[in-house]
Amino acid sequence: MIEVQNVSKTFGDVTAVHDVSFTAKDGEVTGLLGPNGAGKSTTLRVIYGVIKPTGGSASVDGINVTERPLEAQRRMGILPDRVGLYSRLTAREHLRYFGRLQHLEANSLESRIDELVRLLDMQDIADRRAEGYSQGERMKVCLGRALLHEPGNVLLDEPTNGLDVMTTRTVRELIGELRRRSVNVLFSSHLMHEVARLCDHIVIVAQGTVVASGTTDEIRAAAEDDNLEEAFVKLVERSYLN
Repeated sequence: MIEVQNVSKTFGDVTAVHDVSFTAKDGEVTGLLGPNGAGKSTTLRVIYGVIKPTGGSASVDGINVTERPLEAQRRMGILPDRVGLYSRLTAREHLRYFGRLQHLEANSLESRIDELVRLLDMQDIADRRAEGYSQGERMKVCLGRALLHEPGNVLLDEPTNGLDVMTTRTVRELIGELRRRSVNVLFSSHLMHEVARLCDHIVIVAQGTVVASGTTDEIRAAAEDDNLEEAFVKLVERSYLN
């Protein structure tokens, strides 16, 4: 479980997020939804432990991320908004390298790599160098890297951004499979239809603050609009008027 309590982050005179609070529960998919520049990635980076909040706190399975970052990070699988690969390594070699960095036992690591190759449909690229990979192929390897140690909490920053239809489908199926395995999935998106399709709980962020949270029905009720996309637009626009 991930708990974010009154998190704020400023960069000089700029307030990126202010007083953000929400809970992402085990066995559920939580969507962090908002327009570009709303503060979604900053919030996720606070949870990762990459940046320290100016105020408030984030915890993973009860572990304060700021106070015990390494312990918290071991409980997370992270797909950041920018992904990089070593061009001379194959997909399988990437996973093996990062598995060794995490001190995974050799035999179990190879079994886990085989499982991820199947789960993420990487059979065609498993033994091909990353140089020349498509965006979708690169994303699959990075997802595999995030899932290697079988974390109980998975954080995905705009995971389908720029992907083709088939890779997007693979990512969506993966999120569903993680939910079935009682993994806590938290992902950011600016696409309402994607969040509505995948999420148990939605947190709408605009101008660095939470403007609404709840199930799709609760979001509709908050905006007094049965159309979910219109509800999202209304809630975001209200934030600009306040």
